[in-house]
Amino acid sequence: MGAHPPPSSTGAGGTPTTTAVPPVGDPGGGATGGQSPDGLQAGLKNRHLSMIAIGGVIGAGLFVGSGAGIAAAGPGILLSYALTGLLVVLVMRMLGEMAAASPTSGSFSAYADRALGRWAGFTIGWLYWFFWSVVLAVEATAAASILTGWVPAVPQWAWALLVMVVLTGTNLISVGSFGEFEFWFAGIKVVAIVIFIVVGALAIFGLPPGDDPVGVANLTGHGGFLPHGPGAILSGMLLVVFSFMGSEIVTLAASEAPNPVQAVRKAVNSVIWRIALFYLGSIGVIVTLLPWNDKAVAKSPYVAVLESLDIPYAGTVMDIVVLTAVLSCLNSGLYTASRMAFSLGERGDAPKSFATVNKGGVPAVAIYASVAFGFVATIFSYTSKDTVFQFLLNSSGAVALFVWLVICFSQLRMRRTIERETPERLTVRMWLYPWLTYATIAMIVFVVGYMFYDPDGRKQMVLSVIAAVVVLAVGLLLDRRRPRDRDAAGTKGA
Repeated sequence: MGAHPPPSSTGAGGTPTTTAVPPVGDPGGGATGGQSPDGLQAGLKNRHLSMIAIGGVIGAGLFVGSGAGIAAAGPGILLSYALTGLLVVLVMRMLGEMAAASPTSGSFSAYADRALGRWAGFTIGWLYWFFWSVVLAVEATAAASILTGWVPAVPQWAWALLVMVVLTGTNLISVGSFGEFEFWFAGIKVVAIVIFIVVGALAIFGLPPGDDPVGVANLTGHGGFLPHGPGAILSGMLLVVFSFMGSEIVTLAASEAPNPVQAVRKAVNSVIWRIALFYLGSIGVIVTLLPWNDKAVAKSPYVAVLESLDIPYAGTVMDIVVLTAVLSCLNSGLYTASRMAFSLGERGDAPKSFATVNKGGVPAVAIYASVAFGFVATIFSYTSKDTVFQFLLNSSGAVALFVWLVICFSQLRMRRTIERETPERLTVRMWLYPWLTYATIAMIVFVVGYMFYDPDGRKQMVLSVIAAVVVLAVGLLLDRRRPRDRDAAGTKGA
């Protein structure tokens, strides 16, 4: 089955174009006339894109979920984060190469459509939408849990409803309002992490707020750097790999910026230091200052560090930071899900109404559809937490790995197309192409295989594969029906 040519920027139902890499506005890669190449309003400012790129790698999972990784791998979790971070850097480089050549709200789904076939774009696009729609429920529930602790008189479900309604409203007004909220949400996260690292580094060297230099005692003691053996590095990777999901959001958002090519290039070039600083830097502070097997570290590592340094109101401060991270993830998750739904509608892989925009230039129907699924999933998180909701979580859990694999295979094919047809747009290049792309594919396949082997990851991978197979089957069925539908329509019209 060959690659399906992308629809034109006129939206769903428009005449398909045969250009593999469609125009992206002016020669400099900017959108023209205040609209993105997809017809969306180009309302994101450079500072919005910069903060989305920086904050995109800082999810609530870093603050909350990192404790489980530390407990599983000890100080060796640093190697887990480093290897996973390397994987993300390589995948983002490939995605950046394609996004700089052709910015689009569909990002890797649209590229898979062109490079691998319509079935691939359909499958990975809907899986990605499914993932972020489930994330909406996870983050709304997490936010409600924190807010209920502050104001117990308000039921938890009411807080979840409130945050969903408020952030849905900001997304519906304009893409600029989404960008403004995300700018401040991400800004708070970034400032909090930087302050944490600075304070922790001072304490490590025996400066206030610490007492004496810590040295490497906590890195080498308590069973050593790898207390559970080298295999724990891979187990740690399984726990942290999904916290990196979100790095790719900037490639979707770039199409709604005045200069998408410049935004993509800047984001891709900065991904290395972002991962090194926010992940390796903050986790390094934790495992250096405190014993990895401290129960407080497993529960809430960042709070444990602050409390060990006698920082007043450490728990409340981290609750505020975590709430900000949760709201940021909810805000960007709704944006991401709606833009993917918009792109699917534009390509004829979702209802055509998904590809329509309101007066503010945002895809209102796609937003409503995404948040509706999120609302239903949120209800299940309260009524069927251990059954239906757990199934939704597990069946979407490995989508990150599927997305990365699709990006790799798409880049292998699109690179040749870009070099042949529009070489001037190859402003971001994957290093050591194609060999480093092949190596990245091998790394991802190895992680997938290890998930099948690992008892904790097996259920998640099996259910995710089942979900992917179901979506793929639907995509293949629709792909086979479309030519017959067109022929039938043509005969009827004749």
